Amino acid sequence: MDLHLKPRHFSGQLYKYTNVMKGWQYRYFMVDANAGVLHYYLCEGEKPDGNIPRGSVHLAGAVICPSDEDSKTFTVNCASGDMLKLRAQDARARQEWVNGLRAVAESHTKAISVHSPPLPPREHLAVLDAMGSVRTQLQQTEQADAALCRAIESSGGKCFTDPNLLLLKATSAASLHCLFQCLNILQRNQQQGRTGKKLFGFMVSKRK
Repeated sequence: MDLHLKPRHFSGQLYKYTNVMKGWQYRYFMVDANAGVLHYYLCEGEKPDGNIPRGSVHLAGAVICPSDEDSKTFTVNCASGDMLKLRAQDARARQEWVNGLRAVAESHTKAISVHSPPLPPREHLAVLDAMGSVRTQLQQTEQADAALCRAIESSGGKCFTDPNLLLLKATSAASLHCLFQCLNILQRNQQQGRTGKKLFGFMVSKRK
């Protein structure tokens, strides 16, 4: 890994997991530690000053976790619910990235808590991270379901009317619909829980 270190900045190349169809894609990542933002570009040559990155995430409140699946992969779970799944060249490079990103995230999380209302508690951030991960998994499942439908429909002939394939297609669509409904229920419960806590806090403050 060619990790370029500067005072308050670092950058380098990582693999980014895009989706089921495209898989891992090589991207150039740059951390603006002063702003607390992680940017990524298609390649290193795409990053001249003033060029718009392909994507950016804020690191304040983010949770950076090494993956258990291997010694190279790690995730950046943002307080917004966004999640990046990344892979370094080796275990040492992964640890350098994890340490660097954690330092920036911690610095900006503390700065926000000092100069503005505090971030949600760690438990709430964990819920946001989990929700973001679930949404990512559902998007990947939806793409896999679409690929299955295309494969069945393009097979033609007897395969298109095969009862087992039609049952598989229907079961896949029904399962996906059920999963999206479950996510909607979880999101509604989360919102209601947050509203209830705010109302309870308001009532307590009025009593005081």
